[in-house]
Amino acid sequence: MWFAGPARLVPEAGRPSAHRLGFHLEPGMRVGLFGGSFNPAHEGHAHVAETALHRLNLDKVIWLVSPQNPLKSSRETRPLAERMDEARRWARGSSMIVSDAETRLGSQYTIDTLRVLKARFPGVKFVWVMGADSLATFHRWRGWTQIMREVPVAVVSRPWAALKARSSPAARRFAFARRPASAAATIADADVPAWVYLTGPLNFASSTALRARQTKG
Repeated sequence: MWFAGPARLVPEAGRPSAHRLGFHLEPGMRVGLFGGSFNPAHEGHAHVAETALHRLNLDKVIWLVSPQNPLKSSRETRPLAERMDEARRWARGSSMIVSDAETRLGSQYTIDTLRVLKARFPGVKFVWVMGADSLATFHRWRGWTQIMREVPVAVVSRPWAALKARSSPAARRFAFARRPASAAATIADADVPAWVYLTGPLNFASSTALRARQTKG
């Protein structure tokens, strides 16, 4: 069996070990996968991760720092090591893991990453975690409908994105699979497709605003 990724193919015999991935997960664990460029990471990302950790009743949240977002310019993306360091500043506590697993796997696309991690960690209950701003453009991701059918998805409200997110192509396409916020704590156990939208106090930090201020400085 082969796992397809945009950079290379990983045969079953060469499936990445926990050591190579930099973390180990046990069957039965409930794990949020929070992917992004984190360019740079900020308190808004921490808010999304912490909201998911507590509201979804997760054991861990893994910040998957992408090597390069296919939808963003590489010229504006900081080196991976810098973005990893920034993410570690905000991913506080033993329940938060900052990982370069996508770089180690040679995976540029979420759908490939999900499939490899599910195969590597059978019995782990994964949930894809994202901010509402990502849901607004989710239909532009490669294999987005397959992602919705691979793992449950949790969307955390972000400033100025609520209307676009809730009326986005992805939200409309999978309206039938949306679960009430009251079911958030059990979303990891849900049959896919299943997703939940979580509202609450908003954090107004953004990577775009931070980069703009740093450029002016």
